[in-house]
Amino acid sequence: MTQIDINSLLTQMRTLSAQLEPGAAATPAIGDAKPPDSFGKLLKQSIEDVAQSQNQARQMSAAFDRGDPGTDLPQVMLAVQKADLSFRAMTEVRNKLVDAYSNIMNMPL
Repeated sequence: MTQIDINSLLTQMRTLSAQLEPGAAATPAIGDAKPPDSFGKLLKQSIEDVAQSQNQARQMSAAFDRGDPGTDLPQVMLAVQKADLSFRAMTEVRNKLVDAYSNIMNMPL
């Protein structure tokens, strides 16, 4: 097993956290308007990416529990944190979509 560099691990976790903050990750630029069908594809791809990161974290955790020689604790912890942050970001996006839908449905005609 390699020696754990705590400062490097914390820096990587903070970087991942900053990248997946709800306000920063879901704000497109004004000039990035795309056709309506690409939003559905983007949403589907995002959900698949979250599921893939969760599966990878689960596999790495199981490999670490089994004692596989190529699996280090920092790698497992980063994979688990990445999966958690991506899931929380996806949940925030879902909540914003539900709020937007509710606002549109409650608008007077």
